[in-house]
Amino acid sequence: MRAKLILENNVVMEGKAFGHIKEAVGEVVFNTRMQGYQELLTDPCSCGQLVVMTYPLIGNYGINLDDMESRYPSVRALIVAEEAQAPSNWRCEMELEGYLKQNRILGLKGIDTRALTRILSTQGTMKGIITVRDLTSSQIQQKFAVPSSLAPVHQVTTSEKYQWEGGKTSIAVLDLGVKKSILRGFHQKGCELTIFPATSSAEEVLAIKPDGVIISNGPGDPREIPEITKEIQKLIGKVPILGIGLGHQLLGLCFEGSIEKLLFGHRGVSHPVKNLETGKILVTVQNHGYVIQRDSLSSELILTHQSLNDQTVEGIRHRTLPIMGIQFHPEVWEGLRDPWGIADQFLGMIGGSQNA
Repeated sequence: MRAKLILENNVVMEGKAFGHIKEAVGEVVFNTRMQGYQELLTDPCSCGQLVVMTYPLIGNYGINLDDMESRYPSVRALIVAEEAQAPSNWRCEMELEGYLKQNRILGLKGIDTRALTRILSTQGTMKGIITVRDLTSSQIQQKFAVPSSLAPVHQVTTSEKYQWEGGKTSIAVLDLGVKKSILRGFHQKGCELTIFPATSSAEEVLAIKPDGVIISNGPGDPREIPEITKEIQKLIGKVPILGIGLGHQLLGLCFEGSIEKLLFGHRGVSHPVKNLETGKILVTVQNHGYVIQRDSLSSELILTHQSLNDQTVEGIRHRTLPIMGIQFHPEVWEGLRDPWGIADQFLGMIGGSQNA
C-alpha cells in the first residue's frame, strides 16, 4: 500500500506501508545498527519514535522471542529501505512484518533512508507523519501540534514492583525503561534485583534496605520528569547509586547540571567512548537524544568518560560519595564477562561503602 512520510520541514518521501497499517506521528530519528533490529524495537528508549534504520536490508534473520529488551515494543513506526522477504536463521520464529502486525506497529519501506538520514543529521531530528491518506496543510499542522499527554517514561515503566531473585547483593532498580539485558547482566554478577516503578518514592526504595540502587535507562527529556529527580535526590548519601542513560542524566540534574538536546542524538552501536581514568577506548551501544552539558558539571563530580565523536559527557563519578553515571548502555555481557567493567566498578563501590 502506498504511503508517505511528511517531515516538519515540508519534505515528503513516498514508499510502501507494511506491518500494521495505521497513521503514525512522532519524532523521526535514525539508528546506525547493522543488526539487532528486534532489540531496538523493544528498547524502551525508542518509545514513541519513528525509527529510520540506516542499514539498507532489515528483517533478514527474522524475529525470535528470546532477545527482546522489554515485554512489548514501544516504537511508533519502523522505516527501512528494504524489507527482507525470506528471513533465514535457525532461531527465526516469525517474519518482521508478522511481528509488526502482532504489535500494531507501522512499517514504511522503499524510502531512500540514506537521503533521509542526511536530512536528519544536518537539520536535526524532527517530527514526522507516516500516512496512507492525502492530508491537507491544516491537518498536517494540527497533527504536529498535538502535545504528548504522558511523559515517555510513564509509558514504559513497570506497573508494579517485581524481583529477580537468587543473588547475594541486593540491588534496587528504578525502572525508567530498563532493558532486560542490563538486568540479566547484573543478575549474572550475583545481584538480587528488585525493580520499582518510576513513580516509586525514595522511602519505598530504601524500605527494602538495598546494598545499591540503579537508576535505569529510559526515553525522553529528563527535564520533563522533575518529580523523579526529587526522589533520586533523597537517595543521595544514603546508598551507592549507578545511573545509566536517562538515569545518568537525572544524576546530573541532581547536582545542578544542565541538559542539552543533541542535533540528531547518539543511536546505534560502535559509538567510541574514552575512559578518561584508564585511557581505554570503549565501543558502546547508545540510544539517546539528550546529554549533560559539560560546562555545567558540578565541582562535586568528576568527568570519567567522554565521546570521541563530539566530546560530550559519557560518564561521571562523585568525588566522595559512591555515585557514578554512564550515558551508554552496558548490556553486552556474555556469561559473567563484563567487558567495560561497569558492573564490577559499581559492585566495588558497594563493597567499599559497606566496609567504610
